[in-house]
Amino acid sequence: MTAPQLDIVTGAFSNSGAAISRELLARGHQVRTLTGHPGRAPAGTSIDSRPLDFGNPAELAESMAGAHTLYNTYWVRFSRGRLTHDVAVRNSETLFRAAATAGVQRIVHVSITNASLDSADPYFRGKAQVERALAQAGMPHAVARPAILFGGTGVLLNNIAWLLRRMPVFAIGGRGDYRLRPIHVDDMAALCADLGQRSDSVTVDAVGPASIAFRDLVAAIKKATGSRALLVSVPGGLIPPLATGLSLMLRDTLLTADEYRSMAAGLADSDAPAAGRIAATDWIAAHGDELGRRYANELDLHYRAARMAA
Repeated sequence: MTAPQLDIVTGAFSNSGAAISRELLARGHQVRTLTGHPGRAPAGTSIDSRPLDFGNPAELAESMAGAHTLYNTYWVRFSRGRLTHDVAVRNSETLFRAAATAGVQRIVHVSITNASLDSADPYFRGKAQVERALAQAGMPHAVARPAILFGGTGVLLNNIAWLLRRMPVFAIGGRGDYRLRPIHVDDMAALCADLGQRSDSVTVDAVGPASIAFRDLVAAIKKATGSRALLVSVPGGLIPPLATGLSLMLRDTLLTADEYRSMAAGLADSDAPAAGRIAATDWIAAHGDELGRRYANELDLHYRAARMAA
């Protein structure tokens, strides 16, 4: 009897990594994760867990030995302390070199729509630098470029709903006509698993079936949750300081200035063919009762939890 294919997933206990792992397991693959959050492993999981320690490339290579495909979801949403986007780029380069040393046959990497080496946004520029490093690694690879993820434990739609449930007013920068192309996390996971079975090198925008204006997205969440909040247009320049004030209250980073500027510039949109089937508005309507019941704190998830586990 042939042993199941072994695949590596970085961050298999976080949102996108968990979805990719579920999809691979459903297809009969064996999954091993490289993770900085071993404490998130669910009870009874069949996923083998190894450290995601960029300071020990030999250990990374040993952990990936015998694997067919590496599914890489590693990145940092914003710089915090010594962990900057530049550091994340170097860490990604270390991971790719270790994969090559281990004899991994293919890498599927999760990037971002409109990644560009010329971007003024360090997130989008850093993602493009990682894509370049992957191309230089010299092995077959695929790049999946999602814009906005929803479903699972996704933060953005949930926290918009949380604010709409609790605030009398929800501020929208400008006319709110900048568009987004969200994809459900399970649709993206299926796309990544399909890309893992190909042999060519390819870049695909991982986007859902419809583009939606930000104001319309917020309005859909408002309707689904039964919120009575007033949607108010404000000058775009006011959004970052408003978000900073809320972040201080929540002990979190709700939205960075770079994130708002990039979204308002249309970088979360794409005219590529749909890679997913689940429309964000349909999903919101079906999940309005549960959306935003609890706030999803990014710093608790990715920084404070890591310190407590250390």
